[in-house]
Amino acid sequence: MTIDQYIQRYGRRLYGLCRALCPHPFDADDLYQETWLRVLRHMDCYDPGREFEPWLAKICVNTHRSALRRLARSPLLDFASGEDKDRLLDSIPAQEETDYLPLYEAVGKLPDKLRQAVALFYFQGMDLAAAAEILNIPVGTMKSRLNKARKLLKEALADETDLRF
Repeated sequence: MTIDQYIQRYGRRLYGLCRALCPHPFDADDLYQETWLRVLRHMDCYDPGREFEPWLAKICVNTHRSALRRLARSPLLDFASGEDKDRLLDSIPAQEETDYLPLYEAVGKLPDKLRQAVALFYFQGMDLAAAAEILNIPVGTMKSRLNKARKLLKEALADETDLRF
């Protein structure tokens, strides 16, 4: 299969994973592009005897983790106060309102480890074992992260009456 065929077949689901991992659409776009670039660079490492989508998802999650590590070390985002950070975040245009916007916002506020677990299990529809393998954690840890994420989301969305878990 050519890279164009892979993109055509798996691109939409990969972008959904990127949107689930990144609270802002422009970050999701960057993650999507960087993931495909890494796939191109490492295509010779892909084992055609295994499924492509879990391999692709693992590259995406690892790329996201790398970006978070770089961001954490970035001197550009050292704020003198929380107010400086809030002003910068308030200056970013709001995303277009959708039915599930409160849910996506709540997921976006989860700690990274929990957000990754939620994105793979709920948004990508992976089973526990596949998601745990991508995150390099035991299945029991995956279950624990999902349970904690559900509790935090339930608290965050307590005022939302139309969202059900």
